[in-house]
Amino acid sequence: MSGFVFSEKPISIERGEGVYLYDTNDTEYLDFGASYACTPVGHCHPEVVEATTDQVERLMYVQASYPNAPRTALYEQLADVAPGDIDNVWLCNSGTEANEAALKFSRHATGRSKIVATMQAFHGRTMGTLAATWKDEYKEGFGPLAGDVEFVPYGDSEAMAEAVDEETAAVIVEPLQGEGGINPASTEYLQAVRETTEDAGAAMILDEIQTGLGRTGTLWAADAHDVVPDVLTTAKGLGSGLPIGATLVKDWIAEDCGNHGSTFSGGPVVTAAAGATLDVIERENVPAHAAEVGDYLVDRLDDALGDEVREVRGEGLMVGVEVKRGANPILRDLAIDHQILALPAGRSVVRLLPPLTVEREHADEVVDALEAIIA
Repeated sequence: MSGFVFSEKPISIERGEGVYLYDTNDTEYLDFGASYACTPVGHCHPEVVEATTDQVERLMYVQASYPNAPRTALYEQLADVAPGDIDNVWLCNSGTEANEAALKFSRHATGRSKIVATMQAFHGRTMGTLAATWKDEYKEGFGPLAGDVEFVPYGDSEAMAEAVDEETAAVIVEPLQGEGGINPASTEYLQAVRETTEDAGAAMILDEIQTGLGRTGTLWAADAHDVVPDVLTTAKGLGSGLPIGATLVKDWIAEDCGNHGSTFSGGPVVTAAAGATLDVIERENVPAHAAEVGDYLVDRLDDALGDEVREVRGEGLMVGVEVKRGANPILRDLAIDHQILALPAGRSVVRLLPPLTVEREHADEVVDALEAIIA
């Protein structure tokens, strides 16, 4: 049986352009999920397509021990835009791998084993990242997982300070929880985590797999909170949908990161796509656009839905609408009756993660549809 891991939806997607997807019947869908934030500059952006096509015709793959122009350029580009003094880049194929590397690098560099993570966190599905992920349903039947992981309430700086000790290798935290329900952290909390880890000699890992690349209104969520972690991870939209992730680290981590690798680390095709994606994000000031449209979307949702929902929350174009009943029936109605694709975040949150190029009129369309369904 093919495709048995995924439950397939009754919509077969054939092509995409900008903020729209089209099924095999050429029905147009407004994409407000971006396949979990994987298309920040829209589907099939011409510059990304051109860079990828040119590289495919020149060289599809060579391993990372041989320097290659698009890979080298991406190393430099990511180091240039990373927060503060994060200057070292390791490339991989996904967010899970980026976080797995972050945990391994931190343990090796500190010589410690304990990892502190937060309740409701999601960091991946490999054995290491799964151990640092909160929800039991992701872990069922896969144990025993990597040990020495302690969970503390998200947003509670006192609980974090109590958990981090001289045995702690790293704290891994999302600046805004995605799978956990679109839960933002305060600046005070993230700065307190930074101070706590520094005092203990532990690494602060900021998981920006979903929040990064302009999603929350700045290139990195870290920028908005004036926090420079020891390790920052990114993936999802980095390659405009092609599989690539990156673990960005400070010197002290890079200098003692241990023996780690990946056959497909930074392949020429995906790094060409990632470089072009970053070029568009920076040149067109996409994060600022996401901040402006995101604020507009949240205000409109608040005005239109009011008491009909529990809460509207988020930052930039990472928005959650916590409803009073299950999210999945609403998502089904959005897709079937209104041709709008969105995502769940847990059982009761409708998650909106559109391409960062959406405009106000697209936000209006989504709000009107949700109002018709919910109110």
